Amino acid sequence: MNLRVEHVAKSYGSRPVLRDVSLDAGPGQLVGVVGENGAGKTTLLRVLSGDLRADAGTVRLGGTLGYCPQYPVLDEELTVGQHLRLFQIAYRLPRLDRTERLLRVLGLAGHHRQPVRTLSGGTRQKLNLVLALMHDPEVLLLDEPYQGFDWETYLRFWDIAHDLRAAGRTVVIVSHLAYDSERLDALYRLGDGRLRRVPTSGAQG
Repeated sequence: MNLRVEHVAKSYGSRPVLRDVSLDAGPGQLVGVVGENGAGKTTLLRVLSGDLRADAGTVRLGGTLGYCPQYPVLDEELTVGQHLRLFQIAYRLPRLDRTERLLRVLGLAGHHRQPVRTLSGGTRQKLNLVLALMHDPEVLLLDEPYQGFDWETYLRFWDIAHDLRAAGRTVVIVSHLAYDSERLDALYRLGDGRLRRVPTSGAQG
């Protein structure tokens, strides 16, 4: 099991946000988590990524982690290429072949010298996604990963997601709407701080 979440709870002061949340996501699974704005989806992902400590419960992660937050954490003054170089050093990657393929698929090739401050919101999100994927992690946590994408890029995102599933990766996609739920292996709805399994027709590829 690449990701196992058991009885996780988190409150902010006297306000409970997560109550007894449990989730299993195995290798080669695309798992969706949907919920209204303010339901606690980002809090859940922050707990899963280790960015936020839960008040109770356990999170077991098997393998390396990739995390794509909803709002890109990028340096306005650095170029796309400089971001790639920084993350290459952080991940200790000898080559960027995989990264260059991702850039081509998402339409970012040729943007290496462009400062982040000049990029559109959708293009920033593309870079955000590439930075989360470039080290080929076993577990991916994606918070509204296609926000700002045009239709073609949105479809390319799903191509990437299906390739990850075929490679045995665990992918958790969080969104406020259940877009293309038939592409997922499992779908959960977060409401009142609890996760509930939602029936789907199954992934179609």
